[in-house]
Amino acid sequence: MKSILAIDIGGTHVKIRVPGDPQKREFESGPTLTPQQMVAGVKKLCTGWKVEAISIGLPAPIRNNRPLKNPVNLGPGWVDFDYDHDFGAPVKLINDAAMQAVGSYKGGRMLFLGLGTGLGSCLIVDHHVVPTELAHMPYRKDRTFEDYVGLRGLKRLGKKRWRGHVEKVCGILFDALLPDEIVIGGGNVKNLKALPAHCRAGDNANAFEGGFRLWAKEWADAVPVYDDGK
Repeated sequence: MKSILAIDIGGTHVKIRVPGDPQKREFESGPTLTPQQMVAGVKKLCTGWKVEAISIGLPAPIRNNRPLKNPVNLGPGWVDFDYDHDFGAPVKLINDAAMQAVGSYKGGRMLFLGLGTGLGSCLIVDHHVVPTELAHMPYRKDRTFEDYVGLRGLKRLGKKRWRGHVEKVCGILFDALLPDEIVIGGGNVKNLKALPAHCRAGDNANAFEGGFRLWAKEWADAVPVYDDGK
């Protein structure tokens, strides 16, 4: 495998890692972060690391290895930016939830749900990433799944009621999509007292493993031409 740099871009931090170093490095992002600033920050942190290829998990829909729109919680300029040129290395872009899903995958048919600010989702079937937009599907009282199990729902409902809706949503999606298992990742998985049936906990660190895997032979065709993950 090439020496891969995995970059996980979030609304508060940009985190990076290479396979040979278990320690992640990070710097602050935020609503004004541009891709030029991201590249400069990453290069500054890469001292001592050999990098031959790069994977970027970006909180935006991706098509043909490019963002379809600017990430909601970052600055402008992400859509038309030349990532390969500015990094000086080949770059694969993928939605951030999908990258964590790839890193969480153990085989078969897996549904990934990221409980964070919103609701990230991705289905993986035999090493193929199937983008989904489950967050915006209607759930109840003219609200979506994301309205109930995302951060807005947690704040509105309180932990106890929010946990109940997480369990219900997982049950609905398990029955509808027939996965072998559901992996629950994202920052708010820590607020669950117990995991719903058919679920296992993910880890945000799996995003880095997903970035490394994207360049491996068995994942060569993992990312479809159209990746509209959330």
